[in-house]
Amino acid sequence: MKSSPLPLTMIDLFAGAGGLSEGLSQAGFRSLYANEVVPRYAETYALNHPETLIERGDIRAVDASLVRKKLGLRKGQLDLIAGGPPCQGFSINAPKRSSDDERNSLVHDYLRFVDEFQPRAVIIENVPGLVSFENGATLQSILTVLGQHGYESDVKILYAPHFGVPQTRWRTIIIGLRDHEITEKVFPDPVREAPVRVNFTSNFAGRNIVAIPKSMELPSFVTVKDALDDLPVLENGEAGTPEKSYRSEPQNDFQKILRAGSASVVNHESARLGAINIKRMKHIPAGGNWTDIPENLLPKGMKRARKSDHTKRYGRVHPDGLASTILTKCDPHWGAYFHYSQDRTFTVREAARIQTFPDRFHFTGSKVEQYEQVGNAVPPLLATAIGQSLVKVLETKISSNKKKAK
Repeated sequence: MKSSPLPLTMIDLFAGAGGLSEGLSQAGFRSLYANEVVPRYAETYALNHPETLIERGDIRAVDASLVRKKLGLRKGQLDLIAGGPPCQGFSINAPKRSSDDERNSLVHDYLRFVDEFQPRAVIIENVPGLVSFENGATLQSILTVLGQHGYESDVKILYAPHFGVPQTRWRTIIIGLRDHEITEKVFPDPVREAPVRVNFTSNFAGRNIVAIPKSMELPSFVTVKDALDDLPVLENGEAGTPEKSYRSEPQNDFQKILRAGSASVVNHESARLGAINIKRMKHIPAGGNWTDIPENLLPKGMKRARKSDHTKRYGRVHPDGLASTILTKCDPHWGAYFHYSQDRTFTVREAARIQTFPDRFHFTGSKVEQYEQVGNAVPPLLATAIGQSLVKVLETKISSNKKKAK
């Protein structure tokens, strides 16, 4: 991961455990400040980004002007504000019109910081469903209001496997630039091929906004086995020591990158499955799911399901495939979270690997809290790809301004 030669600065709002900041830092941004309302998430962020000023609390109670002055920045001096404010239901005309009234105002709080700092760029990330919410009205409101605040903006839906993330995860990414024309170049081009199944609305304003590979000769996606096979073997329910030795030397570039700066494996403890799930798991081959389980062992609700439904539930991932989207808990009832060769579910570290957190990134709190932090995060490798494209655009603008000044 190549860093920018320029000291680009950023702040991260709705920061979570720091997946977005982690990836953007690898692209050359230095996080000066982060705000996160959940104390445990903020604790993990602080542990892994000790040089960043972390504010724990509700952003609605934060004075953006005081934050800017505390950081010693002039308006317009900051390079980037990034974050994932809840967006569903947002409207510049009627911000209180949906059932999620409490959350809708949070976009306005994000914009308060934008107005106060006037950064050169903004990034807003959200789920793909944002595009179809209220028939696109919410997304259009966000783009319109960014324009009113001085930012030309655009939107793309990015598929994480196209950028080296070994799971079927999609994110909607909005990027805005101040005093600079926005073009396709501000979004990253896919660098890997991967099987794609679009099950959401991908058209907005008369165009398809899913980023697609421009080359037919890209390397293949990173598989689950590529991502995990150097980690220690564990039995169901085995905790072991807090720090464990790697199973082998790095076997590929993915493992080399994620092991950089780490001498041991942490957050790698197996959750204990109940007796019924152990029985179910024995019947599921790699790549299989609940349909492989004998009917007498199925949960009552699944006995009534069609064989074509819920194809990820009680799934055992195929080692040569992509993982299910990592959620806030690796519960086999909700996805393919059985290990491909070990009779157990994914550990926090394995979920973090699939999310592309580096091994040196430590998660705090209970296992439940750790899974939540991992599942709610933006995959760092995806954030790095976004950051690298943005860095190129910002550096070009800096060079252009220097030439004009001479």
